[in-house]
Amino acid sequence: MKTTRRYWFALVLVAALPLLQGCFPVVATGVAVGVMTVTDRRTVGTQTEDETIEWKISGRVGERFGDKVHLNVTSYNRKVLLTGEVPNEQTKLDIGEIAAKTENVLVAYNELQVAGISSLTARSSDSYITSKVKTRFIDAGQFSPNRVKVVTEAQVVYLLGIVNENEARSAIYVARTTEGVRKVVNVLEVISEEEARRLDGGNKNSGAPERKE
Repeated sequence: MKTTRRYWFALVLVAALPLLQGCFPVVATGVAVGVMTVTDRRTVGTQTEDETIEWKISGRVGERFGDKVHLNVTSYNRKVLLTGEVPNEQTKLDIGEIAAKTENVLVAYNELQVAGISSLTARSSDSYITSKVKTRFIDAGQFSPNRVKVVTEAQVVYLLGIVNENEARSAIYVARTTEGVRKVVNVLEVISEEEARRLDGGNKNSGAPERKE
């Protein structure tokens, strides 16, 4: 029961991060990090490196463009997703270049939109969609929700993570059938069943969280 409660608390905290972060990423701490680390197929070193990548890109973009852009940076296994709004195409290209040239970045997916900066109401709506998708992951019970990172921008859901084919299929289906989702963009890294088992190792919490009434 305590494990399940800790998991739900961590999930709520992670889902609320977009409301807290503004233009820059927020690093979750305490119980949320503990629960996520246990079920994450990335090494602890890679998780730390991903956080560092996010801070570096956000800092460099902030120094150059300030509040002229709304940028969300998500790094997963050194693959970077850029979402948000920029004033013109050149700014989008410049930010993409900054991300691609940042140390340890393997690839940058530039999903920035040339549009006016989104309102707090729109961001709150996106955060709510993210929480719904994550909750439905739990209800589906097909995999540990923390194996798939969910990012929502303008009702478009982006999925990142290290998953096998069945997990990928389930995650995409759940996201596509969640109310309020306009589109799903698949950025998942699909691995074999054998590789998934190797990465999971002897982790007792590698599967879906135990649910008790």
